Amino acid sequence: MIDIHSHILPGLDDGSPDLEESVAMVRMAVEAGTTDIVASPHADLQYPFDPDVVESKIAELTVASEGVIRIHYGCDFHLHYENVQDALANPRKYAINHKNYVLVEPSELLILKTTDQVLERLLSIGLVPIITHPERNSVLQHQWKGLVRWVAAGCLIQVTAQSLLGRFGRQARACSRELLERGFVHFVASDAHDTKRRPPRLDEAYGAVAGPFGRETAERVFLTNPGALLRGGPLPEIVPAAPRAPSQKWWRVWA
Repeated sequence: MIDIHSHILPGLDDGSPDLEESVAMVRMAVEAGTTDIVASPHADLQYPFDPDVVESKIAELTVASEGVIRIHYGCDFHLHYENVQDALANPRKYAINHKNYVLVEPSELLILKTTDQVLERLLSIGLVPIITHPERNSVLQHQWKGLVRWVAAGCLIQVTAQSLLGRFGRQARACSRELLERGFVHFVASDAHDTKRRPPRLDEAYGAVAGPFGRETAERVFLTNPGALLRGGPLPEIVPAAPRAPSQKWWRVWA
């Protein structure tokens, strides 16, 4: 499996605090069946993003963990003005493997009216935004129409493995399952921060998807789509998002 979202690099954000924990996280990921993992430290007002530091930390962790997993470059990109302006001027700086896809984390406090235009600008310069863990975002839970617009425009969606297991609460679990049913999920990733509270495991979530939604769906969101992303190519198959109105269950969860 391929994990496209993790905070495994030591000392860069609120993820791994040191190299020892990072190595433990890598080994846990490998034991759970992960072959590739994207190191995606936060890029926001609290944690400045330096590509050279990220590349250096990846090299350091690769050596320390004896190369047992392939670690890829990335970031957890936050939509604030300075970030967006810099990304428009330097399109590959924030992209996974410096290619075509970027993890985008919308604010959990407020979705600005200009978000649609910002995402369209990123798309226009060849950067495909991947909206991270909307099932955990209390604002998006009440503005699901935004997700519909963003997916229709060409954005993609990543949900968190532990959300599918109920470890972020019943609401996040219900939302993630509803997103899967509607064809809105393109990736499942760990968003790992440590080995205990938010571990880098995908194996249990794979089973949680393969059981009710089928092995083909699980392969697509854990392996096929992430593999295409790492290469910078188009996703081999995108299941059209269902345009139907929300069910009563959906309204209870999302409204």
